Amino acid sequence: MDQIEREAKQHTDLTRRYFLKLGAAGVGAISTSRLWAREKESQVHPLLTEAISKLEYLTREENFTTYGRGDPPPHKLPVEKHREAGLVRETWQLEVLPDPDSNAKVEKPLSKTEGTALNWDGLMKLAEKHAVRFMSVTTCTNGRFPCGMGLWEGVPLREVVWLARPTSNVRRLFYYGYHNDDPKQRFQSSLPIGRVFEDPPGEHPIILCYKLNNQWLTIDRGGPVRMIVPDAYANKSVKWLQCIMLTNDYQANDTYALWNNDTVSHIKTCARFIHTPKKIKAREPAPITGVAQVGMSGLSKVQYWLHPKEESLPKDDPYFTKAEWKDADLLPPPDKWGGGLPDGKLPAVPRQIDAVTGKPKQWPIRNTIVHWATLITVERPGRYDLRCRTIDANGAAQPMPRPFPKSGNNKIQSVQVVVEK
Repeated sequence: MDQIEREAKQHTDLTRRYFLKLGAAGVGAISTSRLWAREKESQVHPLLTEAISKLEYLTREENFTTYGRGDPPPHKLPVEKHREAGLVRETWQLEVLPDPDSNAKVEKPLSKTEGTALNWDGLMKLAEKHAVRFMSVTTCTNGRFPCGMGLWEGVPLREVVWLARPTSNVRRLFYYGYHNDDPKQRFQSSLPIGRVFEDPPGEHPIILCYKLNNQWLTIDRGGPVRMIVPDAYANKSVKWLQCIMLTNDYQANDTYALWNNDTVSHIKTCARFIHTPKKIKAREPAPITGVAQVGMSGLSKVQYWLHPKEESLPKDDPYFTKAEWKDADLLPPPDKWGGGLPDGKLPAVPRQIDAVTGKPKQWPIRNTIVHWATLITVERPGRYDLRCRTIDANGAAQPMPRPFPKSGNNKIQSVQVVVEK
C-alpha cells in the first residue's frame, strides 16, 4: 500500500461543517454548487458525501510517514537501549555548545561534560512560560505526498539558545540528534541565527517540540524532543534532538546538502489526489477528493483537468498552462479536527486560532493543508489522464513559481481513469 492509499485509509472523521454550510445556503445557492447532484438539489450527492466523510484534518500519530536515519534507526533500537541513549524523557539531555571549529563566543555552554546540559525538567520549566502550539504540515523535500499534518507544541528554540549566553561571532547554528553514537550516521541540519531569534511576520517560532496532537512525542515521531521548523521542509525538523552547535561558519552544513538537495527552501504550494476512482461509468458522477499543501505563497484555488489519453498534449507547454482546468471546491475548517484529539477538539488556543471565536484567523492556513473535492462526469468512454494543480495566492499555477524538484517536489500529479459504457 503506497502513501496516498494509506492517507486515504486513515481519514475517518466527518467534516460536517461543509454540509451544514451548503445546507444553510438555500436551494437557489445549492443548485449552483458542483458538489450537489442536479437531480437532488436538497442534499450533497451521496457519492461525494461518502468520499468526504473519510477525510480527517490532523494525522493520527501512528499514521505519520516514518523516516528514520541510521542503521538501525533510533526508533528501531531495543527498548532497553532507549534510556541509555537519552531517548526517554527521564534521561534526555540537550547540549548547546560553541562550534570547536569556529570562533563563536558563548559564556555558559550547556554541556553534558560540565553537568549543565538542559534536561527534561529544565525544558518543562521553560514551557511553563514560553510554550507555543501551532498546526503545521511535515513534508519531505522529495516526497510526493505530505508525511503528516500535526498540532505541534514546544518551546521556542531561541529561549534555549539564550540560556547559553552567546555573545559574538555567531552567524548560524547546526544541530543533530542521536544516531547510534556513529558520526558517519549523523543527520544534521542548520539555520541562520537571525531566523532563530526573530520570526518573520505571520510565521511561527522554531521550536523544541515535545508534543504532537496534545500527546507526548513518541520515539517514532522523534521524541522525546525534536526540532520543528514550521516554514521549511522536514529535513530541518531533526528528530531525537541532542546537540546544538553555535558557529561563525557562514555556510550551511546540512547533511541534506551533500545529497544534492536545496536545504533552505520554503514549503511549496501543491495539490495531490487522495481518492480517485480507477473506473467510472460514462455520464455518471464520480467523486474526487484531494489534499493541497499550502506553502509560503498561500493558496487561492485547486483545479483539475481530465484529458483523453489518445489526444496529444499541448505543445511547448510543459506545465499545461493552456489546458482546460476546472475549479474544485476547497473544504472549510472542520468542526472536528481529528488526529486522535478527544472528540476532535483542539486544545487551548493554537496560534492560528482566534481565541474569541475559536475559528482559524485565516483559511487555508499557510504551511498546513486543506482538503478539496469535486464530482466529475464524463460523457465519452475511454482512457483519461486526470491531473490536479494549485493556484497560489499570488496567482502562480503549480509547479510555478519554483518548479525545480530539489527545492521541493511539486510536480503536477496525474492518475489514470477508465470510463466505461
